[in-house]
Amino acid sequence: MKITKLLLGDEAFALGAVNAGMSGAYGYPGTPSTEIMEFVQANPTAKERHIHSHWSSNEKTAYEEALGMSYAGKRSIVTMKHVGLNACADAFVNSGMTGANGGLLVAVADDPSMHSSQNEQDSRFYGEFAFIPVLEPSNQQEAYDMAEYGFKLSEKYEIPVIFRLVTRLSHSRATVNVETKALPENEIHFPSDGRRWVLMPGNSRVRYKELIKIYDKLEMASETSPYNVYTPGSDHSLGIIVSGIAANYLNEVFPDGCPFPTVKISQYPLPKVMIHGLAEECKELLVIEEGQPFIEKALRGILDSGKKIYGKLDGNLVRTGELNPDHILECLIKLRPELDSLRAGEIREACDITVARPPSLCKGCGHRDVFQALNDSLAGYKDARVFGDIGCYTLGYLAPFKALHTVLDMGASITMAKGASEAGVHPSVAVIGDSTFTHSGLSGLLDAVNEDSNILVIISDNLTTGMTGGQDSQGTGKIEDICLGLGVKQENLHTIDSLPKNHDEMVELFKNAIDHKGLSVVVSRRECIQTARRHGAHRGPKTTE
Repeated sequence: MKITKLLLGDEAFALGAVNAGMSGAYGYPGTPSTEIMEFVQANPTAKERHIHSHWSSNEKTAYEEALGMSYAGKRSIVTMKHVGLNACADAFVNSGMTGANGGLLVAVADDPSMHSSQNEQDSRFYGEFAFIPVLEPSNQQEAYDMAEYGFKLSEKYEIPVIFRLVTRLSHSRATVNVETKALPENEIHFPSDGRRWVLMPGNSRVRYKELIKIYDKLEMASETSPYNVYTPGSDHSLGIIVSGIAANYLNEVFPDGCPFPTVKISQYPLPKVMIHGLAEECKELLVIEEGQPFIEKALRGILDSGKKIYGKLDGNLVRTGELNPDHILECLIKLRPELDSLRAGEIREACDITVARPPSLCKGCGHRDVFQALNDSLAGYKDARVFGDIGCYTLGYLAPFKALHTVLDMGASITMAKGASEAGVHPSVAVIGDSTFTHSGLSGLLDAVNEDSNILVIISDNLTTGMTGGQDSQGTGKIEDICLGLGVKQENLHTIDSLPKNHDEMVELFKNAIDHKGLSVVVSRRECIQTARRHGAHRGPKTTE
């Protein structure tokens, strides 16, 4: 029996995974993927079945935990944003070599236009690199349906499967027809070929040859996939290859049906036979895809006929940012001027009087007090440098604080401050949040401990993972103990409440820490104002100096 629900793309995938007999969800919060785990955590079936749905310390640990569940024969998912795939790349790429046992879906949410990200990388390249198939739903219904399909694909070929989402699909709602009853979970069963799970060179050489053969079979599977669809058209002057959510945009341009023959791709490796068939049928080709020109680049190797291919590489479609129906319509009109009648009206840019409002730290946020005190403590130094990190406090780069000089990736504040110090920079300060610290700052701090690096590390602890909506932070209540366990000396570890009334004390503390020759760590603590409002009262350890 089926019912209809109104779901985000993230929620549709999550519900599809639960209903497909999933036993565990793992991940680290990151926009636009966060709602996947949050949905599982709140889902009644997941609660009843005690499906694992706790956040992990980072994407690498999450991936390895999900792979461990797969090894035991159970179905699992691991969720992250696109740059999170970088953090778990070692485990991810090697999991192509180990393969999967129970179905394993790697839900990666890409962020074209960089709404909340450092780059626009396209996760489909990772799939090709690791010989791992990719599923790319074009709408919320497919996001739901493809979860069960993806588990079956993973188990049939004993391989993990990337499930590529994008911001516009993850964060938009549509009606989805869903099952009212979930499939049973898999029973524990171990791999029949245990050798491939031990990646010693002798085993890996054998497995790599097998993996290439599996990838050939995955290419054949793409040719018959129900999600790779050829649609005939009457005008053979142009053939269109469209993927993922871009198929929705094309449908908006042609609500009564596209006049050009079309191949819609939502499963990779690319269906080469289907693409060759379209190329033979049409004089020219247009590739429409969200993200980087992954398909377009591949076509120039798949097709050797010299056929004209339009898309992002030749500037007919925008190379950066998100696509939308207007982009596609303008491209088609440029290629086929007779389609100008489809234009509903002039496409207007943002009004001249509209002023962009940059993001800013919330009023009452403890990070504000940290940056104000830090700026005041560094006022007398000519070449002071502050190395930032990924979190709400990244906004300290903007006015009014303008406190940060670099922001690279999760955990880079400590290691970059260390390297700059070794180049002769003083003061060299790292600012990192509590969740980012436990995500990937621990190893950098250990390096600084081992060399007693002449840096100040400020761990701005707001007792949550604030940037993605207030998920639990793995280090809550443990930050000082972690620092001591890594070898930070008790006399060089300080804790203070980041409150306006403590401003002068914070400035003095930062100055003293900077003047100390060697490593100093200051934990500045104040609960996130947003989570504090939800909790109704302060929580967490009392902080006294």
